[in-house]
Amino acid sequence: MIGCEPFVNGVGALLSRIQEDGIANIRIFDDDARLLLEAMPDAVLGRVFILFSDPWPKKRHHKRRFINRATLDSLARTMKDGAQLRFASDHMGYVRWALGRLAAHPAFQWRARRARDWREPPADWVATRYQQKAQRQGRPAVYLEFLRLDRS
Repeated sequence: MIGCEPFVNGVGALLSRIQEDGIANIRIFDDDARLLLEAMPDAVLGRVFILFSDPWPKKRHHKRRFINRATLDSLARTMKDGAQLRFASDHMGYVRWALGRLAAHPAFQWRARRARDWREPPADWVATRYQQKAQRQGRPAVYLEFLRLDRS
């Protein structure tokens, strides 16, 4: 697993959790994940998680959102055929934004078949700190799952 987190406090919390839990299979990239994607070879990622990333809610800041065409192109290049992409957020404006861009991208297919597929977390879900905060404040989260389509 490679965890990408540009904020020092987030990295510090992650390092503490890794040490507490004795986890040895995690590497941390303490910067924007897009920089790491640029350096990766093609078709190496089996799963990608974009969990409660900054929604940049002001319209003038939407260009900063992680989900955009350039990032999706980089993900499509670096993900293996059949790889899973999970996106979760409690910001409904960003959910609509992400769903629209992901559904329109030719390399990805939305996996939802019924409402609970995006309203309930997957069975193997581990709640994030941001998700827990949103739940305490009464904001529901949405869980989108996409499949990287075969290149052939």
